[in-house]
This record gives sequence, structure tokens and C-alpha cells, in this order.
Amino acid sequence: MSETQTTVDSVLTLLRAEPLGEGQLEQLALEAGLLPTAELVYLVESRPATEAALLFRVLDKGTALAVFEALPADHQAGLISGLRTPQVAEIIDDLDPDDRASLFDELPASVAERLMRGLDAGQRAMTTVVLGYPRDSIGRYMSPEMLTLRPSATVREALEHVRSHADEPETIYMLPVVDGTRRLLGVVGLRRLLVSDEEELVGDLAHEAVHALATDGREEAARRFLDAKLLAMPVLDREGRLVGIVTIDDAVDIIEQENAEDSARTGGSEPLPRAYLSTPILRIVRSRIVWLLILAVSAILTVQVLEIFEDRLHQVVVLALFIPLLTGTGGNTGNQAATTVTRALATGEVRVRDLPRVVWRELRVGATLGAVLGSLGLVIAGLVYGWPIGLVMGATLLSVCMMAAMVGGLMPLVAKRVGADPAVFSNPFISTFCDATGLIIYFTIATAVLGL
Repeated sequence: MSETQTTVDSVLTLLRAEPLGEGQLEQLALEAGLLPTAELVYLVESRPATEAALLFRVLDKGTALAVFEALPADHQAGLISGLRTPQVAEIIDDLDPDDRASLFDELPASVAERLMRGLDAGQRAMTTVVLGYPRDSIGRYMSPEMLTLRPSATVREALEHVRSHADEPETIYMLPVVDGTRRLLGVVGLRRLLVSDEEELVGDLAHEAVHALATDGREEAARRFLDAKLLAMPVLDREGRLVGIVTIDDAVDIIEQENAEDSARTGGSEPLPRAYLSTPILRIVRSRIVWLLILAVSAILTVQVLEIFEDRLHQVVVLALFIPLLTGTGGNTGNQAATTVTRALATGEVRVRDLPRVVWRELRVGATLGAVLGSLGLVIAGLVYGWPIGLVMGATLLSVCMMAAMVGGLMPLVAKRVGADPAVFSNPFISTFCDATGLIIYFTIATAVLGL
């Protein structure tokens, strides 16, 4: 057993003791101080609320802040209720304005208002600016704490300005250049300043910046940020004035959150607001039950299709043997297409206006897949059950693959067009739709080929 795991086990043993004496609290603080931040974050996320709060209380201020910043906003809000007011005030004061705004979103209004009043005027003003933008906009993830330069400043003056204010902004590696009304003129990197002549003007070094409007959607702005391979990106208001910057860690967090949501909804559930092990059982049930109910109701379509073609099944019982194969193939083909197109939508490779091209492309992909699978189905089923059954299987697999691929590619684009999350229309919905439609195709072909 590793030394870290031994320490973790010791911490868990102390946390489970009830109540802890003074000596045990000191021992808990000592043991916790030996653990890396990542282990402490895991323990705080995965333990019950009372144990998490107790562990958090014994951490030194620097470690506590690092752990707190690594937690999701929802988990931060739950942790605050178990902490002492002075400790909470210190942590809130040390957070960046954007992280503070995310936390306040999760707190009861009365608690958020009380914590806001405890901030100094400058921090309160910056937090208010961030809170003024919609929750799904990039403005909620920007930091108003930034260092700006004037175009008329020399490189020497700019470097002196950076040195004297280096501790204030979130980053100094990308420096916006603004005029007297804070309109963005460009950006200059710290590296460029360091290698340039001291008497050169900042305005001559600045270059056009990839930027975002504060009201832009967070996912779109974050993906544009990452595609440009930036360390920081200016955020502007509608008049072109600089209001904040977004850093690489903010962009990565946004994409991780979006990917987690898409992954959960693709699998037929809602994303959990906090770590799995610390999420209440009923909360997990609520995240899944709605989708299960919707899918159970929609699955009635499959039952109704089977009921309609019940007489065909009585005439040729062997047809029932291939139903799982056909429904599984249709669902899998549709899910593959939907996953590919949803990903392409998220990364900007495909747009809603490309719908005809996507449908035509997926139709050809489905036809190719169906030809391969249908040929195998024709030969295998024909050799075992007779060539008429083999012909039914081959034609059905070809048709089902074409239909499923086309529907799978179409649905995410339709969802995007109507303003819904494309992931919602992915695997569970498409599987159910393809099951019912595939059975209709199957029995229609069987009726025509076998003369039922």
C-alpha cells in the first residue's frame, strides 16, 4: 500500500470518529496536511457533508482555498453551510470575481446577499459586473481583473507598469491595449514586450485580437478560444469596450462541463451537479427517471408495430428470431451517426445550413454499411433458413442502415435549429425511433418477398 493511501485511510478513520477530541483534530490536520491537493479535493467531494466540512476546517488557508476553487460551484455552496462564518468570509474574499459569481448562483439569495455585503467595494463592483450577464454567456466566466496598456506608452513604461501591478490581474501574459474610452485596439504579449526595444511604442507592437462579446454563448466562445490556441482572450461589450478577459482554465472548464452534459444526455440522463459519490440517491434517481419514463412511453410504438404484424409472425415464426438483430443494428447505426454529427456541431465543423449535405452524406454512409451487413445477412440467413428469408434479411439490413444513418445525422441538426440541445435527440430517442421504424420496414419487406 502506498504512503498516500495509508494517509488517506488514516484521515477517513479520523473523520468517521464521533465526536473528535482536541488531540484527534490536531492529528487530522497533520494527516490532511500530508496529502496532495488532488486527494483532498476527492475526499471533500466524495464524503458526506458533515465529514467534508470537518476536513475542510482543519486545512490551512492556502490549501483550503486551492481545494475550494477546484470544487464545482454546487458543491461549494453545499460546503459553505457547514463552515464557520469567518472562514467563509476569507475564502469568498480570495476567490476570483467569476468564480465568486458562479458560487453565488448556487446559494440562497439571502446567503449570497450577506456574503456580497462582506466584500470590499472593489470586489463587490467586479462581482456585480459578472453577475449582470446571462448564466450561459461568456461574460459570466470572464475576470474583470486585468492589466491594460495605452498605445502611447513605451515598452519601458509598459514593463514598469506590469511589474508594479503583476499581482492584481488573473494573467499578465496577454495584455490588452486600449484607448481612453477602454475601446480595444489590440493585444500584446509579455514575451513581445521583453524582447522589444525599450523606446518602441506599445501601439506599434499590438496586433488584432481574437475576442468575444460578453453576451456570446459560453460554449461557442470557449471553442473559438481553444481553436485559436490562446492563453487569454479579451471580452468586450456591444460598444467594443473591454470589460474582462477569459483565461485558458476558464475555457477548458466550460468545455468539460458541456462535454459532461452531452455525455449524460446522450446516455439518457441529466448531468449530476456534484461528484457521484456525494450526490444523494434521490438526486441520481431524479436525473434518470424522467428519461426512463419518456423512453418507456415511446417504446410502446415498438409494441404496437409488433401487434400490427402479429399475423405475419404466426405465419413465419422464424421472422421473430431476427428482430433483436435488426433493432440493435438500426439503433447502433443511428447512434453512430448522431454522435458524429453532434460532435461536428459542437466543434463548428458543421452548421445547421449544412443539413442537406449531412443528410446526403449519411445516406451514402448508411447505404455502404447496409450493403456490407446486408450481404452477410443474405448469405448466412439464406444458407440456414432458406434464400427467401436471406433475401428479406439482406434487403432489410440495407434499408434499416440507410434510414437509421439518415435519421441519426438529421436529428442533431433539427434540435440545433429549434434551439434544443442536440445531445437530447441522440442515443435513447434515436434508438427507440429506429426500433419502431425498422420493424415496419422489416415486416413490409417480408410481406412483399414471402407473399404473406
